[in-house]
Amino acid sequence: MKNRRIIKYASLAMAVSSLVAMSSGCAQVVYNDGVYTGKSAVYENEDGSTEGNGYGVVTLTIEGRAITACEFVTYEPDGTLKDEEYGKQNGEIANRDYYNKAQKAVAAASEYAAQLVEKGSIDMVDAISGATLNYNQFTDAVLDALDQAR
Repeated sequence: MKNRRIIKYASLAMAVSSLVAMSSGCAQVVYNDGVYTGKSAVYENEDGSTEGNGYGVVTLTIEGRAITACEFVTYEPDGTLKDEEYGKQNGEIANRDYYNKAQKAVAAASEYAAQLVEKGSIDMVDAISGATLNYNQFTDAVLDALDQAR
């Protein structure tokens, strides 16, 4: 797990420096125009379980070497979309606090995507309190999509 995080952060540093270089006019890495889909790894708890976690999928549109559109959605480990039902148990809100936190994470997914388009760089996207797991999934998925865009 630690090695995967080190590799992830090394990849993030490379992508950030590439995007910074692009925005400063001395592009070292050229991203091709197109639509690219990236996927994060399934997040694992400290005990190795994935309960309550999942993965994220990002779709990036690159035009003129700039990110012009981004969509980010998250899924349960079994592939179930995290939507307005996320955080409910058997279709009911059994624990209001848990449901509210789950829905905050769902809302954060679209906020991360909007920030990336607005700011133009993954290193400029701010983590949202209470949605750090989504931030990590978003970062992983963006890096995957950018790798494809090279």
